[in-house]
Amino acid sequence: MLDADQRREYWRRNVRLMSVLLVIWALVSFGAGIIFVDPLNNLSIFGIPLGFWFAQQGSIVVFVLLIAFYVWRMDKLDAEFGIEEYDQEVHGH
Repeated sequence: MLDADQRREYWRRNVRLMSVLLVIWALVSFGAGIIFVDPLNNLSIFGIPLGFWFAQQGSIVVFVLLIAFYVWRMDKLDAEFGIEEYDQEVHGH
């Protein structure tokens, strides 16, 4: 069981991670898909303008990758703090 200081540190690190990942997602979706769409359209991927790609698909792809990174990082954070939520939910231990 975590004491109050450990719990506070765990959530501080969790919120910091979420904040960083959400800022990255906002920059990619809003920045690349809206603000910088015209300069990015000068580049292309497989004949598709890069700005258009980010506006239509890129932000979604980045979001899914950020979710995967969050899950991986939170598993490490849980292990660091001795949290075994998955085992308790799945195996009832």
